[in-house]
Amino acid sequence: MIVHRFEMVSNGDVDLRVAVAGEGPLILFVHGWPELWYSWRHQMTHFAGLGFTVAAMDVRGYGGSSKPVEVERYSLCELAGDAATVIDAIGGGTAIVVGHDWGAPIAWQTARLHVDRVSAVAGVAVPYTPVGPVSSMELWGAVYADTFFYMKYFQAPGVAEAELGADNARSLRMIWYAGSADGDHALIAEKPEESALLDGWVDPDPFPDWSTPDDLAVYVEAFDHGGWTGPLNRYRAQGIDAEQLGSQTDPGPMIQQPAAFIGGELDAIRKFVPGADLFADPGANCVDFRGATIVPGAGHWVQQEAPEATNAALQAFVETL
Repeated sequence: MIVHRFEMVSNGDVDLRVAVAGEGPLILFVHGWPELWYSWRHQMTHFAGLGFTVAAMDVRGYGGSSKPVEVERYSLCELAGDAATVIDAIGGGTAIVVGHDWGAPIAWQTARLHVDRVSAVAGVAVPYTPVGPVSSMELWGAVYADTFFYMKYFQAPGVAEAELGADNARSLRMIWYAGSADGDHALIAEKPEESALLDGWVDPDPFPDWSTPDDLAVYVEAFDHGGWTGPLNRYRAQGIDAEQLGSQTDPGPMIQQPAAFIGGELDAIRKFVPGADLFADPGANCVDFRGATIVPGAGHWVQQEAPEATNAALQAFVETL
């Protein structure tokens, strides 16, 4: 992995730790749940070698960044503001932004709400969908009315924190395996509504080789230190997103910048809505969509499970700009 440095960037009372390497135009990487800047290590090495400044932030609530406890501090508006602040501090006011999992909606909304700061945007694992006036939790509640769905389980404060924090290493292994190509769509496997998250999931031994014991240790240390409340509050803030963004018409809901999508062929997100493929038309809400890459054999953690394919797809997108 490339030699990087850490910089601290402040957005009001929130301090954001950002790993930075390379020199040149900025590419900002935004991670998802439950991850860290470290999830982008392969992409940072690749694009620093191509002449870019690469920056991967710890999203607020994670790692070396501030961890406010209030749910409202984790709205997409707040998180997009964090990304825009990092772009100003490290990129001189403009960047290509790439986000994975919850980092993808953060990237998309940064492009929408801070148009002049984002020259291009790519979503990994989560296509762009405009936020509507109805909370997405209401929609998931209807889709999974009588069965377990992890986002429903996360809503009650303290419940998931207690389960996952009992053994951070075990929890992280099981979550990552469940979402990976090997996990057989465990994220959406049917189980009783009163189940806990990890019930019925596999604790793999050994873990697939896309994440080594040393990699795991980076995350375990971070979650031992910072806990789960900040990361889980992003799920609890979806009603706030609907209030703040759902009826907003200026700027309009379409993404104006050049955009791209990358997803894993075996990502369970594709099947979150029974009978539909959520990766079928990822450019539907983008004005200048440059294409989608579905990586064969990869699951949800595509940039770690298949780093070379992900890097090639991102590089092809960047070369169109």
